[in-house]
Amino acid sequence: MFKEKSPLPFLYWIITGIFVFLFIYLLVKLFPIYGAVFSFLWHLLAPFIISCFIAYLLYPVVKKIHTYRVPKGIAILLIYLLFFGGAGYLIYRVYPAVIHQLNDLTEQLPELTNMYQDLIYRLYEYTSFLPEVVHDKMDQLIAGIEASMENLLGRLVAGFTKIFDMIIFLTVIPVLVFYFLKDFTKIKAYVKRWVPVKYHKDTSVVCHAIDKSLGNYIRGQLIVCLFVSLATFVIFQLLHIKYALLLAIIMGLTNIIPYFGPIIGAIPAVAITFTMSAKLIIFVLLAIFVIQLIESNLLSPYIVGKSIAIHPIAIIFALLLGGELGGVIGMIVAVPSLTILKVIVTHIIRVKAHR
Repeated sequence: MFKEKSPLPFLYWIITGIFVFLFIYLLVKLFPIYGAVFSFLWHLLAPFIISCFIAYLLYPVVKKIHTYRVPKGIAILLIYLLFFGGAGYLIYRVYPAVIHQLNDLTEQLPELTNMYQDLIYRLYEYTSFLPEVVHDKMDQLIAGIEASMENLLGRLVAGFTKIFDMIIFLTVIPVLVFYFLKDFTKIKAYVKRWVPVKYHKDTSVVCHAIDKSLGNYIRGQLIVCLFVSLATFVIFQLLHIKYALLLAIIMGLTNIIPYFGPIIGAIPAVAITFTMSAKLIIFVLLAIFVIQLIESNLLSPYIVGKSIAIHPIAIIFALLLGGELGGVIGMIVAVPSLTILKVIVTHIIRVKAHR
């Protein structure tokens, strides 16, 4: 006789799924309440988080150089000078140009607004035969796009013109990164002391798995985004597209977001090109398509690889949730957060299966 399977495991996963859904629902609904607290904590801890992140990315390079019998202190100093020297030179060359292009774009906004209104008017003329309910949906969609673009432009201008905050970041972060690199092993040992002894092995396995998948993913994505920015800038310069540098930076940054990123990054480029020449849009779209083709078929498989191994549906869900909670920033951190969650859950399931 066949042994009848117990329904308990199935019920367990159903109940777990319900609780996860309720947790996500409450997370979204209560965001306005805890969002202000989160924003305050972010502004307070941002230099430490960013410094820790940079040190985490650079430390494997320090370890690699140290294996060639280079003293650790010299390896840290070498990588430190190369990274911040390169970053400083890049900021020195790029920052004034970006500010100039942002100011030009702000001055051109009335002209862009008039062209946009004319385009919307024509759109309504061409779709006048459609039912009223469709027009209502179009109004909602257009209003949402307008609000998003205004918010994005406002944040870009504010972000690049906060000189005081930039000075603090540029002075504090290099100091913090140096100490994080210098005392990396000591910090790990200190954190380990706070973990109960019986969980040491599990914590070590989970941290190693997170480092392996997430570290490779982040480093790979940064290289890919740099390629997208450089390729976009070169092609846009050849096509004489306005604000080529600014658009290239946007394209590179949004490329971090899987699936939706290239579309989000392409919208400003197409909008700016439309103000110059409708024919140029074809070349811009073709250029973006070729860059994304190279990135997705040649660069990403070899540089990023399948380091996270998460189903696309789960990634899209995480991106939508991240976008709902934190906008573009939420979408950027969605995949790394999902990767960490996946590693932890996988380890818990594996441990339970062996008991």
